[in-house]
Amino acid sequence: MRYLPLTDADRAEMLGVIGAGSIDDLFADVPAAARLSGPIAGLPAHASEMAVERQLRGLANRNLSAGDAPFFLGCGAYRHHIPASVDHLIQRGEFLTAYTPYQPEIAQGTLQMLFEFQTQVARLLGCDVANASMYDGSTAMWEAIGMARRITRRGKALLSAGLHPHYVSVAKTMAKFTGDRLVTAVPTLTDGAPGDDLATLIDAIDGETSCVVVQNPNILGHIADLSELAARAHEKGALLIAVVTEPVSLGAIRSPGEMGADIVVGEGQALGVGLQFGGPYVGLFACADKYVRQMPGRLCGQTYDAAGQRGFVLTLSTREQHIRREKATSNICTNSGLCALAFSIHMSLLGERGLRDLAALNHAKAVQAADRLAAVPGVSLVNDGFFNEFTLRLPKEARPVVRTMADKGVLGGVSLGRLFPGEAALANGLVVAVTETVDEADIDALAAALEEALA
Repeated sequence: MRYLPLTDADRAEMLGVIGAGSIDDLFADVPAAARLSGPIAGLPAHASEMAVERQLRGLANRNLSAGDAPFFLGCGAYRHHIPASVDHLIQRGEFLTAYTPYQPEIAQGTLQMLFEFQTQVARLLGCDVANASMYDGSTAMWEAIGMARRITRRGKALLSAGLHPHYVSVAKTMAKFTGDRLVTAVPTLTDGAPGDDLATLIDAIDGETSCVVVQNPNILGHIADLSELAARAHEKGALLIAVVTEPVSLGAIRSPGEMGADIVVGEGQALGVGLQFGGPYVGLFACADKYVRQMPGRLCGQTYDAAGQRGFVLTLSTREQHIRREKATSNICTNSGLCALAFSIHMSLLGERGLRDLAALNHAKAVQAADRLAAVPGVSLVNDGFFNEFTLRLPKEARPVVRTMADKGVLGGVSLGRLFPGEAALANGLVVAVTETVDEADIDALAAALEEALA
């Protein structure tokens, strides 16, 4: 159905009121050279709905999608099984049409869901309090750096070498406007645990450091105990910000909050949201209770009305539209509530035991795959420990190997050369992610494709 709310008479009346002879007159201030005088070059002529659908299906069929091939891509976006009940529930009209509560107290169902979401995130990340979600993991990390600046009144952030390079890129872009000084590094393919990276960070903390930002598991899949790093940062008056890009890992390893992190952020996509060609995703943000008033975004709370009935309200909302601009902690309120809802439903369906079982299954399959792939001639495993993602060192550059495997119908991982262009020392690195969606036949197919691509 076409949406044409105005008749020709309506348009003529409106033009008459404003004194314009035609709609074209409204664009008189746009230089003629910048205005289109005909159809956009290169676009096809109009076609029937069926013809357009046929053409788009043809274009879509040229893609090798996650569900059509053995899939081992990760590095911050993971393919997990999402129960059908998640999609069924989020597509109910009362959820699907609710973007974000701009008149919050009349949307009690949305506020209750966000309240429960916050509880789940706080428990998962090991913190006192969590907000009502953010746009994605990378922007949540940047907001955490800004929060650390406000708390410590310092402007230097130390970013771990194991931090996702896309997250680093977002921080660098934002720092151009805030003046924050970012100290960054790149990882190495040295075998073993990331102890050297943590030791380097500890040595670099000084009286100007606002925060240390570290990812766990990191971009290579290494897992670290952050307790010592947290203690050393606190001795120097700095905060520890921990980043989690794979929340399922927290069913198997200690949460960053338990290890002393002051602020924990991450990407929640792995639970309930799906890959979706890169978004929309859902950023997680949690912190210690003493820092709550510096936390960006929104915080939903529970209260009781004059009649004693339980209700939900926005307890904290520190955006420019709510308070004085100079007092605002963020320009973000919350991301699409639908993504947070999907996360919350999936978490509720799993429960604590289900999350632990899912994490154990992921790890077991990853160990099976790592053992199989490390047996391929010329291939070695970089990690001495990992969750569901690990790094292989290949005897040749990984990028063409990945393309060759894709041509053979296997999505075999993410090359470090793609993530760190120009870093020759990382060019042979291949990051492989293994989730519960992978079976033994998929692992065999990956090993065979890798061996053939390296031949």
